[in-house]
Amino acid sequence: MGKVVLHTQRCKGCYLCIRECPKKAIRKSGINNKKGYEVIEVDGQLCVACGTCYVVCPDYVLEIHREETT
Repeated sequence: MGKVVLHTQRCKGCYLCIRECPKKAIRKSGINNKKGYEVIEVDGQLCVACGTCYVVCPDYVLEIHREETT
């Protein structure tokens, strides 16, 4: 597994990540960034760190950090 790290200052509110998330783990947060866009939040209980959000985001808002397996 892994986790998603957000860079909400980059978000422009396109919400492609919300639409494409297969687990419906991403939603609007109700918080605006400095640019005035309502940013997203990720539900860590639902997120499986599949990377779909990373692939569809045009503004590099999301990063996927994979856990090391040994």
